[in-house]
Amino acid sequence: METILSAYHGRESHLLFDRSSALDIAAFLTDGIDLSPGAAIPSDGDPRIDRALAGFLFTCGPDHIRHPEPVAGRDDQVCYPLHGSLAGTAVSWTEMSADGLRCSALTEVDLACGGRAAIERVWQVHGNGRGVMLKDRVVNIGASAFAPMMMYHMNIGGRLLGDETRIDSASVEGGSLAWRFGEGESAHFCRTAVAGEDPWAEVSLSSLPGLQGRALHVRFLTDTLPFLQMWRCQRGGANVVSIEPASHRIAKRVELSAAGELDLLEPGQLRDYALAFGVV
Repeated sequence: METILSAYHGRESHLLFDRSSALDIAAFLTDGIDLSPGAAIPSDGDPRIDRALAGFLFTCGPDHIRHPEPVAGRDDQVCYPLHGSLAGTAVSWTEMSADGLRCSALTEVDLACGGRAAIERVWQVHGNGRGVMLKDRVVNIGASAFAPMMMYHMNIGGRLLGDETRIDSASVEGGSLAWRFGEGESAHFCRTAVAGEDPWAEVSLSSLPGLQGRALHVRFLTDTLPFLQMWRCQRGGANVVSIEPASHRIAKRVELSAAGELDLLEPGQLRDYALAFGVV
């Protein structure tokens, strides 16, 4: 574990990183309050994902997102793992700046399709209320092409939300949506992300009583994350809401491929992704 510190809007925040899982975020504390859901999560039976989902942020990809599907062109019933190959992969190295405001990492991951990728990751704390920035570069370091897919799960403990909490974003109908969207104990949606004048989309969980009425504000680069997915689960002991910028809409891989939406990354080629968040 490594910690990066920040102070913005007069509040101190801490990020606790998980070196055993690509330097994802195990905990995000602001004024001593952890936004992560912890044990209040459902289980899909994959211990990698159970560990990752309990934290504030984990990364799907870089070869698959969402639930397992067969690897095309193989007759041995090999499937992409739940949420892709990256989760549960230890970082190769990390470097923390002397002031604790910047952390770089490299993670090399074997892909289910037989390829290999490197994730060059930079976490940076910015002043002036801009919060925390993540920049990822996915590089094909293998001998064969693969279709890059990425999704970032920012998981918030439902204990922090109340009846007044809203999802505010130009990407949702009417610009605002009650956080308990859909029907039943669990629901999700995936919509085209609406960017502003720059190529960044924004979404906030506002009026969080567990954070003294403040909001979690998220921005993400729509050039490579053109979809906003959100998920909630209030079932049994689970109580979690997740903001999930994604590279692809919800559809089977064969459908995405037929529509030309699984473009290949050739050996040596790269793709960049970015998001930012903060409590305001």
